[in-house]
Amino acid sequence: MADWKRPEVLAPAGDFERLTAAVRYGADAIYLGGKDFGMRASPVNFTEEELVHAVDFCHRKGVKVYVTCNILPREEDLSTLPAYLHFLQDAGVDALIVADIGVMMLCRREIPQMELHMSTQTGVVNHLTASELYRMGVKRVVLARELGLEEIRQIRKNTPPELEIEAFVHGAMCMSFSGRCVLSNYLAGRDANRGECAQPCRWSYHLVEEKRPGEFFPIFEEEDGTYILNAKDLCMIEYLDQLADAGITSFKIEGRAKSFYYVATVTNAYRCAVDLLAKDPSHYRLPDWILEETKKVSHRQYCTGFYFGRPQSGQYYESGGYIRSYDVAAVVEGWSDGVLHCTQRNRFFPGDTLEILSPGEPPVSFPVAAILDENGQPLESAKHPMQHLRIPCAGPLLQGTILRRKG
Repeated sequence: MADWKRPEVLAPAGDFERLTAAVRYGADAIYLGGKDFGMRASPVNFTEEELVHAVDFCHRKGVKVYVTCNILPREEDLSTLPAYLHFLQDAGVDALIVADIGVMMLCRREIPQMELHMSTQTGVVNHLTASELYRMGVKRVVLARELGLEEIRQIRKNTPPELEIEAFVHGAMCMSFSGRCVLSNYLAGRDANRGECAQPCRWSYHLVEEKRPGEFFPIFEEEDGTYILNAKDLCMIEYLDQLADAGITSFKIEGRAKSFYYVATVTNAYRCAVDLLAKDPSHYRLPDWILEETKKVSHRQYCTGFYFGRPQSGQYYESGGYIRSYDVAAVVEGWSDGVLHCTQRNRFFPGDTLEILSPGEPPVSFPVAAILDENGQPLESAKHPMQHLRIPCAGPLLQGTILRRKG
């Protein structure tokens, strides 16, 4: 592994709060979307003014910004696209993530100096496609999620070494090939390939026999039916050495629609894991506390996707919901004279034991001796969202540090 290179930790951001969390907790690069042309319409996303601010903020912190322009555009989408591409170039964006060949070639004509990353929606599954995309001007391919490690290894072996390879390592999985799904179009009238997926794969289903309308039969003998299409979440943090050895140069975390707490916690876990991997790539062993961090966010049951062959247990049939065991109690705004200045996020009480989540560090237990309002008056609980609080604390904590409470 003499030519081993530290993989990039690539984190999602659905708004500026999540972007700040990703940067603070160790992302090397951020991917985000504007108000148009991205595959996630549900997050707040970034106005043009916010996007300019985001790029400036990230670059001052040494973090790259990749912008999604990866819908499969219809004719009605095309008229405003050239102007948007020029705006992104002027904003200083580091790369565009595109899925459509026509959009890719438009970028080559309109903004030829812009770095291009081919989205997972393109469905790159072999070295021929990856190499041709490179010859057409693509710097990076985001591989289809259906590939195994050995297939990725062969793609790396048979493509130009300058071509970067990105792959998802964590987050929600789509039950359709590379996210190209039409269930949402049929069942909800929302186009998943233009960022409007209603996630019908997470719904509960029953069978109906055509001659007995109105009589619903569960696919399994369970009262609430079965979630037959519901995929587990991906978690590859225990196997980062194998991913890097196969040739993946960017570890991508899914979650532009997830909370700032999810972004902070998962980014922090992968940052710590990659730093550990870089110290001794041949003897990577993940500490228990880092693995546990991935379980302290809202998630579905985890699996390893297709990396080790066809999944034997990639679906979860009992529910479409999440496992959730921790909530953010407060976020630190500053520290002075033995007192933390915080903003409340969820209710907690004097006497509670919280956990301090600091960037790059294992969590530390923190007993709450007292809660004070802005005027220093004691409170029986912190119960008002976004309330400014004071909490006695012997040592300083950095702005943005998360205080969380086990539910």
